[in-house]
Amino acid sequence: MKTHTEDTTDARPVGKSVPPPIEDREHLFGFMELLFYAYRDFIGDPDAVLEHYGFGRAHHRVLHFVSRNPGLRVADLLDILKITKQSLARVLKQLVDQGYILQKAGQTDRRERLLYVTEKGQRLSSQLAELQMGRIEEALTAAGPEAAEQVRRFLFAMIGEDQRPAVARMLERPKTPARLE
Repeated sequence: MKTHTEDTTDARPVGKSVPPPIEDREHLFGFMELLFYAYRDFIGDPDAVLEHYGFGRAHHRVLHFVSRNPGLRVADLLDILKITKQSLARVLKQLVDQGYILQKAGQTDRRERLLYVTEKGQRLSSQLAELQMGRIEEALTAAGPEAAEQVRRFLFAMIGEDQRPAVARMLERPKTPARLE
């Protein structure tokens, strides 16, 4: 029988993973830091381009997902980005006003807003994607011939378990860049 003076350092919240032993924690910190550095450099090239347009990372994400998913509903974009309606509204207004994104009413529900990139939006989205795909391609080549599948599985496992089915569906859909003018 436990008393209130017993050591409870082994007590863990239900449903939480067991922390790794102390010697493994430094290994995990190393991975965390590598992810921070990799993300910094992965996003750094596009950031420099976006700065010339007065845009930021939210603009980049909107352009990317709309370009890859023509006719994307605003509600679905909010779910993908996990940002507030207010934040998205500000970014969308800039992209629409400057001619990068086109909003159309839904065919069956006129209240629904469907998003498309314009030719101008596709050019910028492609420029940003080329920078990032080049960095990914270089890293995969440097990592060796079997790295791509390992990296894909690792990145997918980093996504919240409840979000994985939706992400898998998005990744499986054929992508055909489409623009409306």
